[in-house]
Amino acid sequence: MKLVNTRSVRGFFKIVAQTSRSQAATMTLRPGQSTGGEDNLHPDADQWLYVVSGSGHAIVGGHTLTLEAGALLLIEAGETHEISNRTQDPLVTVNIYAPPAY
Repeated sequence: MKLVNTRSVRGFFKIVAQTSRSQAATMTLRPGQSTGGEDNLHPDADQWLYVVSGSGHAIVGGHTLTLEAGALLLIEAGETHEISNRTQDPLVTVNIYAPPAY
């Protein structure tokens, strides 16, 4: 068992815990910031992205989705993706990779 307090985690992207089977990270996008793109993918790992606060957009495999607090997005292994924050507030997410991607 492991309990991770993510409230004090700062910065753009940080791995906060992992096992041999999965990995957890926090990500905070500033207003106007994006990450990923047409060449961004995890060939062998699924990514679950949970929106803690803020809002933004995801482009996954060419499909655009709106992200809001409480949303849980599955990005399957091999899907290209980009996450962007087009608002004036930070977009804060928790991401789970299975198996670990980083």
